[in-house]
Amino acid sequence: MKRILITGAAGFLGSHLCDRFIKEGYFVIGMDNLITGDLKNIEHLFKLENFEFYHHDITKFVHVPGELDYILHFASPASPIDYLKIPIQTLKVGSLGTHNLLGLARVKKARILIASTSEVYGDPLVHPQTEEYYGNVNTIGPRGVYDEAKRFQESITMAYHTFHGVETRIVRIFNTYGPRMRLNDGRVIPAFIGQAIRGEDLTIFGDGMQTRSFCYVDDQVEGIFRLLHSDYVYPVNIGNPDEITIKDFAEEIIKLTGTTQKVVYHPLPVNDPLQRQPDTAKAKEILGWEAKVGRAEGMKITYEYFKSLSPEELSKEEHKDFSDYIK
Repeated sequence: MKRILITGAAGFLGSHLCDRFIKEGYFVIGMDNLITGDLKNIEHLFKLENFEFYHHDITKFVHVPGELDYILHFASPASPIDYLKIPIQTLKVGSLGTHNLLGLARVKKARILIASTSEVYGDPLVHPQTEEYYGNVNTIGPRGVYDEAKRFQESITMAYHTFHGVETRIVRIFNTYGPRMRLNDGRVIPAFIGQAIRGEDLTIFGDGMQTRSFCYVDDQVEGIFRLLHSDYVYPVNIGNPDEITIKDFAEEIIKLTGTTQKVVYHPLPVNDPLQRQPDTAKAKEILGWEAKVGRAEGMKITYEYFKSLSPEELSKEEHKDFSDYIK
């Protein structure tokens, strides 16, 4: 049985990856310090013999006993609210955490895939974004802690590959959605759906003409699975190229939820990207992958998930209290 370590295992994407690799017959070792993750995302796995969990901060030394075939590094705050509240932790998990895991991969002779992001492109001057585009990032802006952590993560990963011969893979993840997203994490899909369910007006930042491209989680996991098992060492975009303006997306949410609230507008946050659309030609050519779940289908499933949350969860204004982590 192949053994795989998945960091950020209790997070949205990490938990879905745990499910996929369990289904594929792997022994899965989940690791998370729970700063943004939630054990309820993986509690259904605790009874399984081929799953174990370590409550651990990967910015500290990482030790996993026994053999290890693969590592998926998905530990990181991934929403604007999170990484603006815990900027140092965001930088550390992308730098120190990645360094520790690359060292572990080297010792264990394991293949490691690191989760990068479309945010490495910043507010792009090239559209759609290809893997060859270097990006337009403000290193000292409020979003820089996340963007630069991920850019450094890519750099040190390639250095370990070229200098130490570590088997590495890099996925650049574009906006992904689905069940287990956190309701109050600042991203547009949970924000809109949460507001709709609670009977609040839908909030758009800026004029609503900025674009996003939303990929359903099952498609994202399939792309990551294929990339891990490929022979390609350079970054690959995984995302759905079906682009939509935030204004039009708000109208879709109103139609989906049957709500009657109006849309209200607020100033656009600093350095918020105005366009986001992946060029996925490389994923199609190298991995034979393309997104298959349409937004209408994926959003229906996601809406049903959010509707199943308890009234207490739906009414939470602050999703996470980070005070224990930033003393």
